[in-house]
Amino acid sequence: MTGRRRIRRTLPPALPRPVKATALSAGALVACVSLTAGCGIIPGTAGGSEGDPIKVMTWAPQDAGATDKAGMPAVATAYARWVNSQGGIAGHKLKVLTCNDHNDAVGAAKCARRAVDENVVAVVGSYSQFGDSYFAPLEGAGIPYLGGYGVTNEEFTSALSYPVNGGQPTLMAGLGKALAGSCGPVALIRPDSIAGDQLPELIDSGLDSGGHDAAKDQLAPEDATEYSSQSEQALKAATADPLRKGCVVPALGGRTDTFMDSFRRARGDYPEVRTATVLGSVDQSVINATGGASGPYEGSYVTGWYPVASDKRWDTMKKVINKEAFGDNRIDPADAGVQTTWIAYTVLRAVLEKIGDGEVSADTVRRTLNSGFQISTGGLTPTLSWPQQGQGKLASVGLSRLANAQVTLQVVRGGQLAAAKDGGVVDVTKTLLNANLG
Repeated sequence: MTGRRRIRRTLPPALPRPVKATALSAGALVACVSLTAGCGIIPGTAGGSEGDPIKVMTWAPQDAGATDKAGMPAVATAYARWVNSQGGIAGHKLKVLTCNDHNDAVGAAKCARRAVDENVVAVVGSYSQFGDSYFAPLEGAGIPYLGGYGVTNEEFTSALSYPVNGGQPTLMAGLGKALAGSCGPVALIRPDSIAGDQLPELIDSGLDSGGHDAAKDQLAPEDATEYSSQSEQALKAATADPLRKGCVVPALGGRTDTFMDSFRRARGDYPEVRTATVLGSVDQSVINATGGASGPYEGSYVTGWYPVASDKRWDTMKKVINKEAFGDNRIDPADAGVQTTWIAYTVLRAVLEKIGDGEVSADTVRRTLNSGFQISTGGLTPTLSWPQQGQGKLASVGLSRLANAQVTLQVVRGGQLAAAKDGGVVDVTKTLLNANLG
């Protein structure tokens, strides 16, 4: 019960820390979302008249160890080179500013203030764990946050956030749903942190949808250099029922591979135990490094937001990376951060083309996103459209801005991530609605 009390304190309310306009009508919210300048376009935030470059920003931690996401700003600049080589978007060149948040709150705030000072029309395809630090400056200036990685609660509550994936909530709920019919006892190893407190309820919502018992919740330090004791405990929990093969679910983000080093050594006496996790905690490079087909991930379920990297729907992105960023080893086409940034810029392009010859500003970008505009991402996500504040299907569980509740179910087969079942697409809207997140 302790975990539940903690998650109730940490999950945001259905109505977020607003732009102080959330009590207004939908039409007034569009017109008056900025506090600093009253109604209308904030002075200086326009992208310019026809032909002027449009400035946006992409930020992420770089040279920050386990949380490094340098590929996101790198693919953003490659995208800009590509569209500019074709004449730009709707008659405008695209200028991408990048910022390193250094994976700390001060750095995140500095990036947000720079975005305001530079008069960007949007922050696009970015990653930062410090929503409390960066959303306040963006909200004060009315700058939309388009296509964040989905790592903070604020990304699913702020009126100025337009996420393209379902973040950790959908991945964990989808994983629980997948494991309900294929695993015996499930042991969850997760960080002993505020963010980690959310995970048991989320995976249990999926397990419960399949009539499965709750996962054994096991805490682990975020910054450990080895996890031998946690591995032993998880293996014992996963083998508590001798009639059913259990599963161990490490959800430690960048430390998951560290856990797997310890797990592999401890697993000798428990060869029947399988593993499962979420994309972001593991990717193809981690699977390769831990032994591929002979490693601990073989046969594991992995939930992700998008199609597997080998899917032909990523071909355009791969061609752009090869042409505009050949040899840039920061960009991995299989990385979920790179993929998120690509999708976010796909959405931005659709918005700018919709605006067309009109004035491009933070205000007009936001109004277009708020208009119910249906945006296709070429099948990489469902058609995207963001609900009016407080009106989304998942608003009642504190995820009012979540517009994409689909996850892809993948499996490690022959050492390679591949789609599971019929395309592996699972919608977890109902699962999240039944979660005890209130």
